[in-house]
Amino acid sequence: MVLHRLSSVTIGVPDLDATTRYYEEFGLTREDDGWLSTADGGRQLRLVASPARRLVALSIGAENPDDIGAIESRLRQLDLKADASDTRVAAVEPITGVQVEVTVTPRIEQPAAPATAYNGPGRTDRGTGRAPGILREDRVRPRKLGHVVIGSTDQEASQRFFAEGIGLKISDEVPGLSSFLRCSTEHHNILVSSAPVNFVHHTSWQVDDVDEIGRGATAMLREHPERHIWGLGRHHVGSNFFWYLKDPAGNFSEYYSDMDCVVDDALWKPEVWEAAKSLFSWGPPPPPSFLQPEDLAALMAGAHSAR
Repeated sequence: MVLHRLSSVTIGVPDLDATTRYYEEFGLTREDDGWLSTADGGRQLRLVASPARRLVALSIGAENPDDIGAIESRLRQLDLKADASDTRVAAVEPITGVQVEVTVTPRIEQPAAPATAYNGPGRTDRGTGRAPGILREDRVRPRKLGHVVIGSTDQEASQRFFAEGIGLKISDEVPGLSSFLRCSTEHHNILVSSAPVNFVHHTSWQVDDVDEIGRGATAMLREHPERHIWGLGRHHVGSNFFWYLKDPAGNFSEYYSDMDCVVDDALWKPEVWEAAKSLFSWGPPPPPSFLQPEDLAALMAGAHSAR
């Protein structure tokens, strides 16, 4: 695959200081210039001041300069303006207004984490020791940015931009509602969902295992129970464990682990799912505020007043 990573996202928020502190507590590391970094992915989140929360930009990694030329050509075939150099191409997704750039950049190198040993019926893989998850006391730190979910007022057009223009591959779909798109071997890196207003629904951050999800979320909720949105659970599409929290701007942030991987495109069969089936395999049902964030009406009013 010529595309190999979701490199970063830039999100506009009204309260820059409070939202930055939230993501530092979430486990990201603040750099001197304001960027926030993950353990393996480096500088992956930039927050900028904005009257209302919105996804400003995202960056995707490509293999070599030939890939840049191919993307520029496809964008022009869609009658879209592309700003290109030898190592970078950028264009605005016409529905959501998100600036999307693809740059030639190194792949993320993730050292293999030892598999967590679990005991089970008839086996004692962990031996006589206690479960590692209850012994950990260090701070949970996300390994990398996994995906971003974008609400679009024209889901099909936004999907066409990312799939036919940028070159992401479709892993699974919920007809008329959402498409799971990948620019790496993970099941999805960008999810485009039909919405009454263009907005960013959530970003998702990889941790080692389900214990890290639980430890991270528990720490975030200890003094701020109002941050809880949905979890703990396991998605059906993508298979990952999840727990969703809410930042001060109203964006959701997800800890996830054990995502499906597509290491051989020929062996993966994209499927079409019903909306309810696609959401989760087990866990509490999603609250209404997850499906329709509480500030959507305000975002819609702001979008109309800006026209």
